[in-house]
Amino acid sequence: MKLVSFAIPCYNSAAYMGKCIESILVGGDEVEIIVVDDGSQKDNTFEIAKEYEAKYPGIVKAVHQENGGHGEAVNTGLKNATGLYFKVVDSDDWLDNEALPKVMTQLRELVMSGTPVDMFVCNFIYDKVGQTHKKVMKYTTALPQDKIFTWNDVRHFHIGQYILMHSVIYRTQMLRDCNLVLPKHTFYVDNIFVYQPLPSVKSIYYMNINLYHYFIGRDDQSVNETVMIGRIDQQLKVNRIMLECCDITKLPSRKLRNYMFSYLQIITTVSSVLAIKSGTEENMEKKKELWKYIKEYNFPIWLRMRASFLGQGMNFNSKAGNKFTILSYKLARKFYGFN
Repeated sequence: MKLVSFAIPCYNSAAYMGKCIESILVGGDEVEIIVVDDGSQKDNTFEIAKEYEAKYPGIVKAVHQENGGHGEAVNTGLKNATGLYFKVVDSDDWLDNEALPKVMTQLRELVMSGTPVDMFVCNFIYDKVGQTHKKVMKYTTALPQDKIFTWNDVRHFHIGQYILMHSVIYRTQMLRDCNLVLPKHTFYVDNIFVYQPLPSVKSIYYMNINLYHYFIGRDDQSVNETVMIGRIDQQLKVNRIMLECCDITKLPSRKLRNYMFSYLQIITTVSSVLAIKSGTEENMEKKKELWKYIKEYNFPIWLRMRASFLGQGMNFNSKAGNKFTILSYKLARKFYGFN
């Protein structure tokens, strides 16, 4: 069995997927790299994947599927994974070649000692084009370092400080046991990928190391603000799925409840901000429908959201509300790394 399976969802990724694959090959024979071609038509993505498979047999696995979107590519990667752990790396991102071997060593030690954790967390870098100083998302203020811990040991997360897909490595079987299946033809499902398994996480390990480079800069990138506004329906869909996947008010751990509420709230803020920024009556109506749905589906969650300063800003048309909207937008930018 491999130690870690890395899934790389690819769609017309020929121009940059090689850098991503090469960065993971540094992990050696203990890694499995599942390159999932999501029905690419504009370039030779699958041919490149097959070339790597032929060059690195037993390490790289090339899989082709009909176009199903990023989420379906992750689903396919998980179905094909044989590693004890599972991580998604987007095809335009890459891993640090010095950090990866250290992460692999620590994961191996945890497994060999009979204490494989459910969730392994590292830092990630916002690798934004044109910026000399790259922002790093660290968790030193929120998570104990270099030890196994539970949700009860977690400290306070700052607003905008969240465990994202870039920073997490999950135990493969745990993902399967919690029935994680991402929706097809939907962007922003990485939030579901991180969020839904959290109640199943019983043990955590945080390594203060910058592993993942999150590239920001392409005009067609999914986190480009204009692109996100154009795909607001998909953002709203993800928002609803996150609300429905777990009744966080019934979770036994108070700290996990608070963290998951905060995560759900920032996603709802992003949805609301995009609707406001679009300037269209149609999208403003969609924002109202979202808040109405939250109220009907889980009234305690709605009540808590509305009582918060973010919730007030999203629902009042006033100077104060506009100030809250601006603040919320800044938080949304920090969360997604809008370009």
